[in-house]
Amino acid sequence: MKIHRTLLLVAAAFLIVGGIVSSGIFGLNWKFLEKYVRLPDFAKSSVTLPGSENIRVVTEESVVIDAVERVSPSVVTVGITKTRQLGDMLEINPFDPFSPFRRTPGKTQKLEQDIGSGFIVGADGLIVTNKHVVADATAKYRVITKDDKSFDVVKIYRDPANDLAILKITASGLSPVELGDSNSIKVGQLAIAIGTALGEFRHTVTTGVISGVGRGITAGSPFEGYVERLDNVIQTDAAINPGNSGGPLLNSSGQVIGVNTAVSGDGQNIGFAIPINVIKESLANFNATGQFNRPFLGVRYKTVSRDVGILNDIPEGAYVIEVVAGSPAEQFGIEEGDIITKIDDVRLAGDNAELAKVIAKKKAGDVMTISVWRDGKDRLVKVTLGNQGE
Repeated sequence: MKIHRTLLLVAAAFLIVGGIVSSGIFGLNWKFLEKYVRLPDFAKSSVTLPGSENIRVVTEESVVIDAVERVSPSVVTVGITKTRQLGDMLEINPFDPFSPFRRTPGKTQKLEQDIGSGFIVGADGLIVTNKHVVADATAKYRVITKDDKSFDVVKIYRDPANDLAILKITASGLSPVELGDSNSIKVGQLAIAIGTALGEFRHTVTTGVISGVGRGITAGSPFEGYVERLDNVIQTDAAINPGNSGGPLLNSSGQVIGVNTAVSGDGQNIGFAIPINVIKESLANFNATGQFNRPFLGVRYKTVSRDVGILNDIPEGAYVIEVVAGSPAEQFGIEEGDIITKIDDVRLAGDNAELAKVIAKKKAGDVMTISVWRDGKDRLVKVTLGNQGE
């Protein structure tokens, strides 16, 4: 009880003294006390935690700036050069009453245009882009770096199974990007896209998040009139416009996690990118062999699901619609109408229902034992896979 009373008296004394000093009675004020009494400076004092001198507080803005500054020199613009024939013109000749009309042949016009983007993956001149960006086999392509240096594309590898292409230019000392792991991305994480938006605005940067994974889309280019069905792609709300195709999709560390490939025409801020892990195998194959190759069987097929097979009394597998002339499939006796049911010990069903997926795990030159269902009977065919790049 006495302690409680003492505390009340001390608090009252502090209030009385504070009131006197604040009012300035008897010449007392805070400046007077500051002159003769040393008070702690709370405003200027700070506490430093052990090891905190190495801690750097960053914002999303600084993360994006750092990633772009590091990767931007490795991003390129892909341009096309081709000639086109303008239509013939019909002219009127008023001085020839018997043949008043005459046809003038159209002129040849040279077209040069930026049509896409890409990024450097090899210091000696390897560039990754989309297949639909370089789909015209009759055209010539060039690559323009950030410092406006232009290089002619001397070789193109077009991936037959994905909307991907590898370009080769004659150069050295280039700055390749760092490839990330697209299997570890999470929905909601930061995404950064860099590319030549609309085929005009080079090194345009847009940001967003990973909106979804495992999507299926139809991709194409308005410049080439090319479309392709793609599965298991990354969805992002980072703006991806025509011309961004082939450019990198980055994570916050500046690693490439995807190849920008398409934008939804029916929605807003819905773009798609091919996971970077899809192209790692192709790059490893090229670096190991020095050539662009891919296992090639040479058939066009339609997958027969279990339900379709039961309904039509046929086995599951790949129904061969067409056999490519001169391909390994033709050479080793596979025919139209065959149903490929098994590759070595792998049955074409369930997770391995797609023939292309099973073939992609092989190498050019591998010898496979293919089980073929023809005329109600099973038969075995040995096939040596060819090279898609040849």
